[in-house]
Amino acid sequence: MTDLTTESNPAEMNKGTVVAIRGSVVDVVFPADIPALHNMLTVGPESNIIVEVVSHQGKDLVRGIALSPTRGLKRGDPAIDSGDMIRVPVGKKILGRMFNVFGDTIDEKDPITGAELRGIHQEPVSISRRVTSSEIFETGIKAIDLLTPLERGGKAGLFGGAGVGKTVLITELINNTVGKHEGVSIFCGIGERSREAEELYRDIQEAGVLDNTVMVFGQMNEPPGARFLVGHSALTMAEYFRDEARQDVLLLIDNIFRFVQAGSEMSGLLGKMPSRVGYQPTLSTEIAELQERISNTATGAITSIQAVYVPADDFTDPSATHTFAHLSASIILSRKRASEGLYPAVEPLRSWSKMLTPLIVGERHYQVAQKVRRTLAEYEELKDIIAMLGLEELSQDDRHVVNRARRLERFLTQPFVTTEQFTGMSGRVVDLEDAIDGCERILNDEFAERSESDLYMLGKIGEIKSKEGKK
Repeated sequence: MTDLTTESNPAEMNKGTVVAIRGSVVDVVFPADIPALHNMLTVGPESNIIVEVVSHQGKDLVRGIALSPTRGLKRGDPAIDSGDMIRVPVGKKILGRMFNVFGDTIDEKDPITGAELRGIHQEPVSISRRVTSSEIFETGIKAIDLLTPLERGGKAGLFGGAGVGKTVLITELINNTVGKHEGVSIFCGIGERSREAEELYRDIQEAGVLDNTVMVFGQMNEPPGARFLVGHSALTMAEYFRDEARQDVLLLIDNIFRFVQAGSEMSGLLGKMPSRVGYQPTLSTEIAELQERISNTATGAITSIQAVYVPADDFTDPSATHTFAHLSASIILSRKRASEGLYPAVEPLRSWSKMLTPLIVGERHYQVAQKVRRTLAEYEELKDIIAMLGLEELSQDDRHVVNRARRLERFLTQPFVTTEQFTGMSGRVVDLEDAIDGCERILNDEFAERSESDLYMLGKIGEIKSKEGKK
């Protein structure tokens, strides 16, 4: 492991002794000087086990959570206080690299040297430094920009199971952030399977967006302390690009529930009294400490898209309700739409955004989005009748609704830049104005006589003519 501790004279090191070990919880006595909270301790005969101080148990006793396996550790082993919290590298040198919670590279490339190191525990930006106006963060993806617009400096939840296009959507968002906003993307994997991490790294590399991306992982096989802190490591890197490099940052977190789960494991190990449904009593505080660091300032913004797992589909679960309180938008990916080939498989009737109000997005955008939702909702209600009696039994008005809805569904599909090699279709980044214009023209029955397939996998609506020319 890269030594990120500050250099000091061995004779001046604050040394202690391990007195108790319970799983990942390690108690250490420091006779001379008790370490501060969040200080990093190196423990064991070879000083190869990292422990973070989480509480003071007495005038000379500290309790810490091990961030690396404690195998082989025993009572009486030495401990050395580094005198500082965990520090991770920041700056341009970290672009295109993959890190663990300690800021060590795990992509089998040369280690990073000469980079600035920053502590992972930072205070959120004060309210006086935040930008109070609400701005739209355009993604270039029609279904999201039109129906669930993201807030610049806000937090959006991405709900989706395996195989519905979650990873593809994430890589496209990274690509569009680099191209459209000239920003940086940071992917934070909390409790990721090592297979998922390796596949995502390969996908991002093949999509050609790795050079403007940073990846930070606390994998599923690591101790709960490492999984709990990896989000803070990623945020420290993101804050540098926002505050020092003055760039917009897209922060992708997968999965927030694993962060809550790691905190719950730590709470149990530390002997805290469990709260509702067995979660830690500090659940809301821990989520807030992470989420409140995601914000926008005059110099730049950290916009976050977070995958959220809802246990047993129970939206009243404390982990879900405390997360929802921080979100400004929710994007639901539907397996049914994915099976119909409607990519991105965003479910328009279940997804929402607090930004979709006339005061923020403008009257025209708001009215078009509401008409699209209404048309799709009416179509959804008519599906049972169509299935039982057939389309011919519907009234003329209802047939028009079905006609519009099916064309809207197909127009809201979009070929992605990052999937060109698989689909053979060149990707499109669509401006919000073009998305609004296309939906408005479909709602006005301008393309009622055209085949539904003509509107499938288009960018802007004007491409329908060039598509016709190719036939």
